[in-house]
Amino acid sequence: MTQAPIHTPELARDWQAKALVYDYRQAANPVRAGLTEPVPYRQWPASLHQAGPTRVIPLDLSAELGCPGPATSPALAAHFLRLEAGEGLKAAAEATSSLFHVLEGAGELVWGERRLRWQAGDLLVLPWGPTPLLQAEATSVLYWVHDGPLLEHLGVQPSRARFEPTHYPAARLEQELTTLLADPSAARSNRLSVLLAHADFPASRTVSHTLWAMLGVVPAGAVQPPHRHQSVALDLILDCDPGCYTLVGTELNADGSIRNPTRIDWEAGGAFITPPGHWHAHANESGRMARLLPIQDAGLHTYLRSLDIRFSGGLTG
Repeated sequence: MTQAPIHTPELARDWQAKALVYDYRQAANPVRAGLTEPVPYRQWPASLHQAGPTRVIPLDLSAELGCPGPATSPALAAHFLRLEAGEGLKAAAEATSSLFHVLEGAGELVWGERRLRWQAGDLLVLPWGPTPLLQAEATSVLYWVHDGPLLEHLGVQPSRARFEPTHYPAARLEQELTTLLADPSAARSNRLSVLLAHADFPASRTVSHTLWAMLGVVPAGAVQPPHRHQSVALDLILDCDPGCYTLVGTELNADGSIRNPTRIDWEAGGAFITPPGHWHAHANESGRMARLLPIQDAGLHTYLRSLDIRFSGGLTG
């Protein structure tokens, strides 16, 4: 016969030691300074990676966000990787998705028993698995984003690859953009861009189950109307001249413009963060087309049905 467990007041207090109850009005929206810290505006200059030894350069906001680091947003960590010619670097992270974009240089990826040559303009995504080794043939700079902070928050470790490693060569991406820009209907879109998708995720049409990636352009003289979404955008500026910028804010005026915007000036090779839920509009007052690569946690938001993307001005996505 199984003996009934003994319940004592002391054991009952142990179970209740961490129990809290709040008035709804005090806890329904805890995203505020001093509690759940809002995602801040922040920029990182290209000078971070333009010189120096082979190294990983975290774009770390963990202190501001109040979370374990390095983290650039609550779910994602972004880094610049600088590799001197002839040297290698391991991109180690407990993550389910890692995305690499080659800003400059050329080299080879070693991923377990598999190898892949990469060059400027290429993008590749890797699932959990062997630690990637990047070996540079020429001095190289890469942008690396992974979802390690999300796993840290959940208290979990990856146990299997959720998708096949995939390479998006620069030549293919360039051809896709050229085709898009030749389409007259594209001028009616809120953004001139191509989205990178993975065949393992046909429902979300995202580059991984957590990550979303867009290769976009802002033509000379263009102003792209505001839009917003609940995913965080880690924006990498691939190419631009002075006069390109993003306006960001939390509210719109009656005419669809952003009320009291913060201006973020672009720099080729630099990066900045767009907080979730903030309206943002891109403008190019230079004489040459600009290019950008936003990486978002929108793969996860799409799965959760919480992306909530909205456009101003009556344009489509």
